[in-house]
Amino acid sequence: MQLEFREQRGFTLIELMIAVAVVAILAAIAFPNYTSFVKHGYRSEGQAMLSDGVARMERYYAQNNTYAAANIAAIGFTATSAVSPTNKYTFSFSTVPTATTYTLQVVPIGQQATDGCGTLTIDQTGARTPDPATSPTCWK
Repeated sequence: MQLEFREQRGFTLIELMIAVAVVAILAAIAFPNYTSFVKHGYRSEGQAMLSDGVARMERYYAQNNTYAAANIAAIGFTATSAVSPTNKYTFSFSTVPTATTYTLQVVPIGQQATDGCGTLTIDQTGARTPDPATSPTCWK
């Protein structure tokens, strides 16, 4: 009687477990990096809202020679346009504008609030918080 050996195909359980472990390790490294890049992308949306708000305030000042009576509606924002398109930031005044000063802010909503930068502000001089010198990633 002669034994025939068949060629085996497929994976052993050990090989499959090793492959699953490698994929799990890669996912554990990649997912946090991915979410931080997504939050960074949304942050640029908040920065764009601030830039738009500054331009609107300067136009308001050029037309009225004061910032004092400026409010969200006076500079052209509506209730829906004061929220970013992806609903990650809301635009508002940080302080009540005076004749020569204002401070605008965008406040993060939901998961975006955990991005490490928090509320972004800018005033009539261009001063920003958090300070770009101490938190450079917040304004990149």
